[in-house]
Amino acid sequence: MIRVVLPQHLRTLAGVGAETLLEISAPVTMRRVLDAIETGYPMLRGTIREYSTGQRRAFLRFFVCEEDWSHEPLDKELPPPVAEGREPLLIIGAIAGGLPAC
Repeated sequence: MIRVVLPQHLRTLAGVGAETLLEISAPVTMRRVLDAIETGYPMLRGTIREYSTGQRRAFLRFFVCEEDWSHEPLDKELPPPVAEGREPLLIIGAIAGGLPAC
């Protein structure tokens, strides 16, 4: 089982708790995890990756074993701690902003 932690707004939309468990057969890649999320929770289609391109949405980041995997190829295999369910895959909502105008 793969453990996935979604940002709060996507948890609310999908009606899931802090951690979601997904059954994914080997090889475990980011693409296969995202496909499983969208299959199991169709209301999340288009919220994590773009409909037309399949690429990650700009304000979401993927973290694997405390490393930013946001720009890694989607077909790259996830490391064993994540693939075996010992560590979660984190999907984090990025925060944008800046100083207020004077």
